[in-house]
Amino acid sequence: MQRKLLQVVGFLFILTITIGFFKNPYTTTFTQDIKQVNQTVMKQQNHLYNEIVSKAKEYNIPPQNAEIHKVWKATPGYNGLEVDIEQSYKRMKDKGEFDEKMLIYRQVKPKVHLEDLPAEPIYRGNPEKPMVSFIVNVAWGNEFIPDMLDTLNKYHVKSTFFLEGRWVKENPEMAKMIVDAGHEIGNHSYTHPDMSKLSSANIREQLLKTNEVIKSVTEVTPSWFAPPSGSIREEVVSIADEYKMKTVMWSVDTIDWQRPEPHVIVDRVLNKVHNGAIILMHPTSSTSDSLETLIVSIKRKGYSFGSLSMLMDEERLLQGKSTQDKKLE
Repeated sequence: MQRKLLQVVGFLFILTITIGFFKNPYTTTFTQDIKQVNQTVMKQQNHLYNEIVSKAKEYNIPPQNAEIHKVWKATPGYNGLEVDIEQSYKRMKDKGEFDEKMLIYRQVKPKVHLEDLPAEPIYRGNPEKPMVSFIVNVAWGNEFIPDMLDTLNKYHVKSTFFLEGRWVKENPEMAKMIVDAGHEIGNHSYTHPDMSKLSSANIREQLLKTNEVIKSVTEVTPSWFAPPSGSIREEVVSIADEYKMKTVMWSVDTIDWQRPEPHVIVDRVLNKVHNGAIILMHPTSSTSDSLETLIVSIKRKGYSFGSLSMLMDEERLLQGKSTQDKKLE
């Protein structure tokens, strides 16, 4: 009887130790590690997995740092792309063979960003980004703004409207209309002076007073400043930077203030449009009448549209590529 009792006790002791072993968190972690190692070894022995690893570098695109270009001045960076090997393998393993169209990418940020650069004017977006931006300087031309907004809305185009402070004060409802249509708002000085000839105090007054009236009417604090007629000196750019605004110029000019025929504006822009183009316009009859043709023609050339902030964003536009993280945080 005692012998049987001892056998039962011994069995229960061994069972307890065994159960404890499998429930031990260190043992569980060890077991999971072994499984992961086995999965990795299996992948390494897998011809498809190895092929993706060996070919990945051919498809990777390095990111581009923001820079001060000797001609184009402050130029934003642009995300690169690298193949996500694990996700690409998961996508291809059922097919069992390599297919570059099934590659999954992730975006890679540059090391230097636009905000890291010293204060310099901006004339364009990144030259590799197939996007353009309309910037509309507004100090007059109220009668053409509603039609322009309708056309932009029809084609889902977001633009950046640079508003003169005095104009906003006199036309608060129209300023709100532009914001309500989903467009970005920038600072275009208060009274449209030649900024290059103003004293430091007057530069500050023009910028600050405009920001204040825009904020009070639209609840927007501008991040961009467009100097009237593009007239600046280094101090103007530096003071705008103090107010957390980048100074914006342009790379394509419609010269619409001369009121040319609409086809002249279309030809002028299409002959000069490029990746990262900042296209300057005003609310004129010529621009209003040519805007739809401009948008359609530019899209046919393969460009997308965005506000200035969208153009300056480092996010890479993905054309025919899949990614697990289309926009990096």
